[in-house]
Amino acid sequence: MTNRITRREFSGLLLAAGAAAASGGIATAAETGTRRKVIFDTDPGIDDAMALLFLHYLPQIDLVGITTSFGNHTIDVTTRNALYMAERFKINAPVARGVADPLVGENGPPPVYVHGKNGLGDIPLPDKISRQPDPRPAPQFIVDTVRAHPGEITLVAVGRMTNLALALRAAPEIAGLVTEVIIMGGAFGYFGNLGNVTPAAEANIHGDPAAADEVFGAKWKVTAVGLDVTHRVEMPQDYLRALADEAGDPGKFIWDITRFYENFYRSAGMPSIYVHDASAVAYLADPTLFKTRSGAVRVVTEGLAFGETIQKPDSRRFPGGAWDNRPSQAICVDVEAEKLRQLYRATIIAGAKRA
Repeated sequence: MTNRITRREFSGLLLAAGAAAASGGIATAAETGTRRKVIFDTDPGIDDAMALLFLHYLPQIDLVGITTSFGNHTIDVTTRNALYMAERFKINAPVARGVADPLVGENGPPPVYVHGKNGLGDIPLPDKISRQPDPRPAPQFIVDTVRAHPGEITLVAVGRMTNLALALRAAPEIAGLVTEVIIMGGAFGYFGNLGNVTPAAEANIHGDPAAADEVFGAKWKVTAVGLDVTHRVEMPQDYLRALADEAGDPGKFIWDITRFYENFYRSAGMPSIYVHDASAVAYLADPTLFKTRSGAVRVVTEGLAFGETIQKPDSRRFPGGAWDNRPSQAICVDVEAEKLRQLYRATIIAGAKRA
């Protein structure tokens, strides 16, 4: 007997859950009898931590694994942060440590000016964490879990795509066993959005463009939630302060870690924080909040535009080139920002009440 549900059914369940949460109650997974298995590949990171709580509290999600990647900090720090969150918020999913460097070259210094020296906005963290990582490296954990649950696993990846690329290299057949892949990454120029680490490139892709190109080129369903939409979703300070008041320990945690993050954004001339990684989780929860465009995607792996993501839309005809014989993938090009914020708020509040 399978516990899989369609995307339409899943979206309806989450919309109903949001409405129930707003009124003070929410249906549990046990009550509905349907859960969607997810592996979350992440580099916590402030926005990753916000996304992890969102995913943890979505009622129809069975979080079967957390795999860590480098990016917002070194792999040691991001793994420590994932274990800390799993312990603090009673997240039962195993945590598997990812690789420390990209497929080609080395990992650069972490952006401590964005996420703090400890990766979580420099909030106080315990010296010791009881939770221990899974003995398998992240790529092997992905392969093993997908093989154990063929046709049931969704991969949500919000850091560098290195773990996913290495899993594909080790076991190419998993591309046909994964339900879908949702990534936070890329900048496709819709609405004139540029990159955030160079004029051409978004950070997650720029950190390992070779891995990203392999992920986009595999024969599985990929949806990229990039800067084209994440820069259209903000969480103002008043929103975050209200969440701290209404959502117990999770809301207070979100408020605390975003003080450092908000200061970074304000120093860069922006009034509030962008919602990057949680937007990818929102696509999982309710894809009707987004408008997408389909087409083959390539990632520039050398030269001036290193890390740039370029889609050849299915609606356009071009002479033969580097996009030929590549699978058509989806990129998000618009989003209903207010509904996304409402869904995030309702989910965190309801999760805090259940905790």
